[in-house]
Amino acid sequence: MASEVTPVPSRGRIVMLVDNGVNGDSRVQKEARSAAEAGWDVVLLGRSPDKKEHTWQIGDAQVRLVRVPAPLRRRRHEYRRAILRAPLAYKPGPLAAYRKQKMKAWRADLSVRLVLARRSGGLAALRLLPARLAARLLSRWVGLRHRQTRRLDERRKAMTSPLDRFTTAFWQRTMGDRAWRRLDPGLWDYELAFGKEIDALKPDVIHANDFRMLGVGARAKLRASAKGRTIPLVWDAHEFLPGLKPWDPHPRWHVAQCAHEKEYARHADAVTTVSETLATMLAERHGLAEQPAVVLNAPDGEISPEQAAEPVPDLRELCGIGADVPLSVYSGAAAPQRGLDIMVESLPRLEGLHVAFVVLRPNSDYMRSLRTRAEELGVSDRVHILPYVPHYQVVPFLSSADIGVIPIHHWPNHEIALITKYFEYSHARLPLVVSDVKTMGDMTVKTGQGEVFEAENVDAYVRAVEAVLKDPKKYRDVYETSGLLEQWTWEHQATELDAVYTKLVTGSSRGER
Repeated sequence: MASEVTPVPSRGRIVMLVDNGVNGDSRVQKEARSAAEAGWDVVLLGRSPDKKEHTWQIGDAQVRLVRVPAPLRRRRHEYRRAILRAPLAYKPGPLAAYRKQKMKAWRADLSVRLVLARRSGGLAALRLLPARLAARLLSRWVGLRHRQTRRLDERRKAMTSPLDRFTTAFWQRTMGDRAWRRLDPGLWDYELAFGKEIDALKPDVIHANDFRMLGVGARAKLRASAKGRTIPLVWDAHEFLPGLKPWDPHPRWHVAQCAHEKEYARHADAVTTVSETLATMLAERHGLAEQPAVVLNAPDGEISPEQAAEPVPDLRELCGIGADVPLSVYSGAAAPQRGLDIMVESLPRLEGLHVAFVVLRPNSDYMRSLRTRAEELGVSDRVHILPYVPHYQVVPFLSSADIGVIPIHHWPNHEIALITKYFEYSHARLPLVVSDVKTMGDMTVKTGQGEVFEAENVDAYVRAVEAVLKDPKKYRDVYETSGLLEQWTWEHQATELDAVYTKLVTGSSRGER
């Protein structure tokens, strides 16, 4: 990737790190843009979704997507044969599938040859008998080995055997927070991809988003320190990791991420996060010297002239409905724990209501399952699945809906913050229907901007939607309250974040480039 960088403004260079492709992560995009507008030279390093490197601008901030080869994603034991547990299994890799397919091809070829032999008559068909018998026997043998290979692979993914549980506990006991090196060595793939890029940029501040990038940023800070340069590290914690529903089903993944975070949290010179509750939890878990600064996931209060000039898609036009048709909307990440199924399940009881899902991957397995369920219920004509719009268009895009829905389930991380869509719905002045997760439920009751229902309870959800549709003005009028929306803007949050950067750079020695 290019090492040439633009001249550094007097305030210094911030290198931001994120473990995704940047698009779809509105918080990271807003952080980069606002920091650049405040006079920092910003380079945002993200993960490329393919084998190519990508570069573009967000305002005056430069975005670079780094290739992250992942040969360490598989654990060491997954490359070895299990002679004792599965003596007939093929060695890990493509060999089992190859053998099975090869046998199918051989038997298919013999079937065609048999047809031709029978046409020609004589002893031609009889001559094929040994080969056919051999193919049948070998197919059974290969099938047995293939099944044992598949079962071994499933057991290795589940890791529920006494031996697997013992080895996991052994590494945790003997290595402590360093155990992630054994439990999920794939974390090193991020280090090997991002580390050299950070070093070449010689940052004045490293801003590491979330837990994977924390270690990458901390190690870059330590390398710079060994060369006589002091680089402060900002850790932006988006989640409370122990309460996160694991993204990866592997039983060692969550344990490894928690250990990795605990090892490197102490190297952060400042911590920012998304709510006061999470700030307190992080301070207690990691023994932080200072309470993390709170930077809410609020939307832009103002956008640039270039952004304002872009036409905003019409939500109702994309759904194919008029202004008089009731429309509820969900905008954000799509996963079972987000509870989107309740919006489909309730439609037979909410006559005339349409539902729009605005999601990053409209054709994901989960969204396809919702579409299938809508067809089964006979309401598919009232379910609309749409792709994301740019983050600076979200508020005007959603504003033509009648209800903004947040139906998430009870998970520790869902209880502790006002999430991005809460603020986006509010700025779109939508009445809310929110599940009874603590922070968002409490805020909705306090402000009166919507109704709260018991999570995963279809009856309660239907009652909440009906209440909002009956008197939407009552809920929209709340947004006229002085100061409510003003404090929920990114401009206000960017000031808080800039103060964190300024304090760190003022107190650190930037050294020579």
